[in-house]
Amino acid sequence: MVRSRITGREGLLIRHSEEESSMKRITGIRAISFDADGTLWDFEKVMRHSLHCVLKELERIDPEAAHLLDIDKMIEVRERVAEEWKDKTANLEDLLFNRRQAFRETLKDIGRPDDTLASHLDEVYLHHRFEDIELFKDVLPTLNALRSRYTLGLLSNSISYPERCGLKDLFQFVVFSQDHGVAKPDSSLFQIALEKARCSKEQFLHVGDSLENDIIGAMNAGIRCVWLNRKQMKHNSEITIEHRIASLLELDKILG
Repeated sequence: MVRSRITGREGLLIRHSEEESSMKRITGIRAISFDADGTLWDFEKVMRHSLHCVLKELERIDPEAAHLLDIDKMIEVRERVAEEWKDKTANLEDLLFNRRQAFRETLKDIGRPDDTLASHLDEVYLHHRFEDIELFKDVLPTLNALRSRYTLGLLSNSISYPERCGLKDLFQFVVFSQDHGVAKPDSSLFQIALEKARCSKEQFLHVGDSLENDIIGAMNAGIRCVWLNRKQMKHNSEITIEHRIASLLELDKILG
Protein backbone atom coordinates (compact mmCIF):
# COMPACT_ATOMS: atom_id res chain seq x y z
CA MET A 1 0.00 0.00 0.00
CA VAL A 2 1.28 3.46 -0.89
CA ARG A 3 1.01 6.17 1.75
CA SER A 4 2.07 9.78 1.58
CA ARG A 5 1.46 13.04 3.37
CA ILE A 6 0.41 16.46 2.19
CA THR A 7 -0.19 19.62 4.16
CA GLY A 8 -3.54 21.27 3.48
CA ARG A 9 -4.61 24.71 4.65
CA GLU A 10 -5.53 23.52 8.10
CA GLY A 11 -3.84 20.23 8.75
CA LEU A 12 -1.99 17.08 7.73
CA LEU A 13 -3.60 14.67 5.32
CA ILE A 14 -2.86 10.96 4.97
CA ARG A 15 -3.37 9.43 1.50
CA HIS A 16 -3.72 5.91 0.12
CA SER A 17 -2.92 4.64 -3.35
CA GLU A 18 -5.56 5.23 -6.03
CA GLU A 19 -5.57 1.53 -6.96
CA GLU A 20 -6.64 0.54 -3.46
CA SER A 21 -9.01 3.42 -2.79
CA SER A 22 -10.95 3.06 -6.04
CA MET A 23 -12.23 -0.34 -4.87
CA LYS A 24 -13.59 0.92 -1.56
CA ARG A 25 -17.26 1.40 -0.85
CA ILE A 26 -18.60 4.04 1.49
CA THR A 27 -20.67 2.69 4.36
CA GLY A 28 -22.37 4.08 7.44
CA ILE A 29 -23.47 7.33 5.80
CA ARG A 30 -26.59 9.16 7.05
CA ALA A 31 -26.17 12.60 5.43
CA ILE A 32 -24.71 13.85 2.15
CA SER A 33 -23.88 17.44 1.29
CA PHE A 34 -23.38 18.67 -2.26
CA ASP A 35 -21.45 21.62 -3.60
CA ALA A 36 -23.43 23.81 -6.05
CA ASP A 37 -21.48 25.61 -8.78
CA GLY A 38 -19.69 23.10 -10.99
CA THR A 39 -21.28 20.16 -9.21
CA LEU A 40 -25.01 20.59 -9.81
CA TRP A 41 -24.73 22.89 -12.82
CA ASP A 42 -22.10 24.30 -15.18
CA PHE A 43 -21.13 27.56 -13.48
CA GLU A 44 -18.91 28.72 -16.34
CA LYS A 45 -21.77 28.29 -18.78
CA VAL A 46 -24.37 30.11 -16.70
CA MET A 47 -21.92 32.90 -15.82
CA ARG A 48 -21.05 33.53 -19.46
CA HIS A 49 -24.70 33.41 -20.45
CA SER A 50 -25.60 35.90 -17.71
CA LEU A 51 -22.80 38.25 -18.73
CA HIS A 52 -23.97 38.00 -22.35
CA CYS A 53 -27.40 39.18 -21.18
CA VAL A 54 -25.71 42.04 -19.31
CA LEU A 55 -23.89 43.07 -22.48
CA LYS A 56 -27.15 43.04 -24.44
CA GLU A 57 -28.74 45.29 -21.83
CA LEU A 58 -25.75 47.63 -21.86
CA GLU A 59 -25.94 47.76 -25.65
CA ARG A 60 -29.58 48.84 -25.36
CA ILE A 61 -28.71 51.59 -22.89
CA ASP A 62 -25.27 52.69 -24.13
CA PRO A 63 -24.21 51.05 -27.42
CA GLU A 64 -20.80 52.74 -27.45
CA ALA A 65 -19.97 51.41 -23.99
CA ALA A 66 -21.07 47.89 -24.94
CA HIS A 67 -18.75 47.90 -27.96
CA LEU A 68 -15.80 48.53 -25.65
CA LEU A 69 -16.46 45.30 -23.74
CA ASP A 70 -16.63 41.58 -24.26
CA ILE A 71 -17.35 38.70 -21.88
CA ASP A 72 -13.70 37.81 -21.31
CA LYS A 73 -12.92 41.40 -20.31
CA MET A 74 -15.82 41.40 -17.87
CA ILE A 75 -14.65 38.12 -16.35
CA GLU A 76 -11.14 39.54 -16.01
CA VAL A 77 -12.47 42.49 -14.01
CA ARG A 78 -14.66 40.21 -11.87
CA GLU A 79 -11.68 38.04 -10.99
CA ARG A 80 -9.57 41.09 -10.18
CA VAL A 81 -12.20 42.46 -7.82
CA ALA A 82 -12.76 39.04 -6.25
CA GLU A 83 -9.04 38.75 -5.54
CA GLU A 84 -8.98 42.20 -3.95
CA TRP A 85 -11.98 41.37 -1.74
CA LYS A 86 -11.37 37.71 -0.96
CA ASP A 87 -10.34 38.37 2.65
CA LYS A 88 -13.02 41.02 3.22
CA THR A 89 -16.13 39.10 2.15
CA ALA A 90 -17.65 37.93 5.43
CA ASN A 91 -21.39 37.95 4.78
CA LEU A 92 -24.12 38.26 2.18
CA GLU A 93 -23.96 42.06 2.16
CA ASP A 94 -20.22 41.95 1.42
CA LEU A 95 -20.74 39.40 -1.33
CA LEU A 96 -23.40 41.51 -3.02
CA PHE A 97 -21.19 44.58 -2.76
CA ASN A 98 -18.31 42.59 -4.26
CA ARG A 99 -20.38 41.71 -7.32
CA ARG A 100 -21.73 45.23 -7.77
CA GLN A 101 -18.20 46.55 -7.40
CA ALA A 102 -17.13 44.39 -10.34
CA PHE A 103 -19.67 46.12 -12.56
CA ARG A 104 -18.58 49.53 -11.23
CA GLU A 105 -14.97 48.72 -12.03
CA THR A 106 -15.94 47.40 -15.46
CA LEU A 107 -17.67 50.65 -16.39
CA LYS A 108 -14.84 52.68 -14.91
CA ASP A 109 -12.27 50.76 -16.97
CA ILE A 110 -13.98 51.80 -20.21
CA GLY A 111 -14.37 55.40 -19.15
CA ARG A 112 -18.09 55.18 -18.35
CA PRO A 113 -18.28 55.37 -14.52
CA ASP A 114 -21.91 55.15 -13.46
CA ASP A 115 -22.91 53.57 -10.15
CA THR A 116 -26.61 53.57 -10.99
CA LEU A 117 -25.99 51.73 -14.25
CA ALA A 118 -23.64 49.31 -12.49
CA SER A 119 -26.38 48.43 -9.98
CA HIS A 120 -28.85 47.90 -12.82
CA LEU A 121 -26.44 45.61 -14.69
CA ASP A 122 -25.89 43.68 -11.48
CA GLU A 123 -29.64 43.11 -11.18
CA VAL A 124 -29.76 41.84 -14.77
CA TYR A 125 -26.86 39.49 -14.05
CA LEU A 126 -28.41 38.18 -10.84
CA HIS A 127 -31.73 37.47 -12.57
CA HIS A 128 -30.16 35.35 -15.28
CA ARG A 129 -27.58 33.84 -12.90
CA PHE A 130 -30.40 31.94 -11.20
CA GLU A 131 -33.40 31.93 -13.52
CA ASP A 132 -31.42 30.45 -16.43
CA ILE A 133 -29.56 27.73 -14.54
CA GLU A 134 -29.61 24.40 -16.32
CA LEU A 135 -28.96 21.46 -14.03
CA PHE A 136 -26.66 18.70 -15.20
CA LYS A 137 -28.80 15.79 -16.40
CA ASP A 138 -27.59 13.49 -13.61
CA VAL A 139 -28.62 15.83 -10.77
CA LEU A 140 -32.37 15.27 -10.34
CA PRO A 141 -32.24 11.48 -10.89
CA THR A 142 -29.47 11.20 -8.29
CA LEU A 143 -31.07 13.45 -5.67
CA ASN A 144 -34.46 11.79 -6.08
CA ALA A 145 -32.87 8.35 -5.73
CA LEU A 146 -30.98 9.30 -2.56
CA ARG A 147 -33.50 11.49 -0.74
CA SER A 148 -35.46 8.60 0.79
CA ARG A 149 -32.32 7.04 2.32
CA TYR A 150 -30.16 10.01 3.28
CA THR A 151 -30.44 13.50 4.69
CA LEU A 152 -29.36 15.72 1.78
CA GLY A 153 -27.86 19.19 2.03
CA LEU A 154 -26.30 22.00 0.03
CA LEU A 155 -22.88 23.26 1.16
CA SER A 156 -21.79 26.15 -1.03
CA ASN A 157 -19.60 29.24 -1.23
CA SER A 158 -22.13 30.86 -3.57
CA ILE A 159 -25.66 32.21 -3.23
CA SER A 160 -27.44 29.19 -4.69
CA TYR A 161 -30.89 29.11 -3.12
CA PRO A 162 -32.39 25.71 -4.03
CA GLU A 163 -35.87 27.07 -4.76
CA ARG A 164 -34.40 29.41 -7.39
CA CYS A 165 -32.39 26.66 -9.06
CA GLY A 166 -35.06 24.02 -9.69
CA LEU A 167 -34.17 22.13 -6.50
CA LYS A 168 -37.01 23.06 -4.17
CA ASP A 169 -37.75 20.54 -1.36
CA LEU A 170 -34.77 18.32 -2.22
CA PHE A 171 -32.47 19.45 0.60
CA GLN A 172 -33.04 19.14 4.34
CA PHE A 173 -30.26 21.57 5.22
CA VAL A 174 -28.44 24.42 3.45
CA VAL A 175 -25.12 26.02 4.44
CA PHE A 176 -23.93 29.14 2.59
CA SER A 177 -20.53 30.64 3.32
CA GLN A 178 -21.82 34.22 3.32
CA ASP A 179 -24.17 33.41 6.20
CA HIS A 180 -21.33 32.36 8.50
CA GLY A 181 -18.35 34.55 7.60
CA VAL A 182 -16.21 31.61 6.44
CA ALA A 183 -15.88 29.74 3.17
CA LYS A 184 -14.75 26.32 2.02
CA PRO A 185 -12.15 24.94 2.48
CA ASP A 186 -12.41 26.27 6.06
CA SER A 187 -13.19 23.32 8.33
CA SER A 188 -15.66 25.31 10.41
CA LEU A 189 -18.12 25.47 7.51
CA PHE A 190 -18.15 21.68 7.33
CA GLN A 191 -18.71 21.57 11.10
CA ILE A 192 -21.76 23.79 10.67
CA ALA A 193 -23.06 21.35 8.05
CA LEU A 194 -22.55 18.47 10.49
CA GLU A 195 -24.60 20.27 13.11
CA LYS A 196 -27.41 21.01 10.68
CA ALA A 197 -27.42 17.40 9.48
CA ARG A 198 -27.38 16.17 13.09
CA CYS A 199 -24.84 13.46 12.54
CA SER A 200 -21.22 12.61 13.28
CA LYS A 201 -18.25 12.99 10.94
CA GLU A 202 -18.29 9.26 10.33
CA GLN A 203 -21.90 9.48 9.11
CA PHE A 204 -21.36 12.44 6.78
CA LEU A 205 -20.26 12.57 3.14
CA HIS A 206 -19.48 15.62 0.99
CA VAL A 207 -19.57 15.64 -2.83
CA GLY A 208 -18.00 18.39 -4.92
CA ASP A 209 -15.96 19.28 -7.98
CA SER A 210 -13.27 21.51 -6.42
CA LEU A 211 -10.13 19.76 -5.20
CA GLU A 212 -9.19 22.62 -2.88
CA ASN A 213 -12.58 23.77 -1.60
CA ASP A 214 -14.48 20.48 -1.50
CA ILE A 215 -12.00 17.63 -1.28
CA ILE A 216 -9.10 19.04 0.72
CA GLY A 217 -11.59 21.06 2.77
CA ALA A 218 -13.58 17.97 3.70
CA MET A 219 -10.48 15.85 4.33
CA ASN A 220 -9.03 18.45 6.67
CA ALA A 221 -12.35 18.49 8.51
CA GLY A 222 -12.16 14.72 8.94
CA ILE A 223 -15.11 14.15 6.63
CA ARG A 224 -15.30 11.57 3.88
CA CYS A 225 -15.72 13.01 0.41
CA VAL A 226 -16.21 12.18 -3.25
CA TRP A 227 -14.53 14.15 -6.02
CA LEU A 228 -16.88 14.74 -8.95
CA ASN A 229 -14.52 15.03 -11.91
CA ARG A 230 -16.91 15.46 -14.83
CA LYS A 231 -14.21 16.36 -17.36
CA GLN A 232 -11.80 13.64 -16.19
CA MET A 233 -9.10 16.20 -15.54
CA LYS A 234 -5.71 15.09 -14.28
CA HIS A 235 -5.11 16.24 -10.74
CA ASN A 236 -2.01 17.27 -8.85
CA SER A 237 0.11 14.13 -8.36
CA GLU A 238 0.57 15.06 -4.69
CA ILE A 239 -3.13 14.55 -4.00
CA THR A 240 -4.67 11.09 -4.07
CA ILE A 241 -8.45 11.03 -4.10
CA GLU A 242 -10.03 8.20 -2.16
CA HIS A 243 -13.35 8.28 -4.00
CA ARG A 244 -13.90 9.82 -7.43
CA ILE A 245 -16.70 9.75 -9.99
CA ALA A 246 -17.34 11.25 -13.43
CA SER A 247 -21.11 11.46 -12.98
CA LEU A 248 -23.41 11.75 -9.99
CA LEU A 249 -25.15 8.61 -11.24
CA GLU A 250 -22.06 6.69 -10.07
CA LEU A 251 -22.53 7.87 -6.49
CA ASP A 252 -25.14 5.25 -5.63
CA LYS A 253 -22.75 2.50 -6.76
CA ILE A 254 -20.15 3.31 -4.15
CA LEU A 255 -22.56 3.87 -1.28
CA GLY A 256 -22.83 0.68 0.72
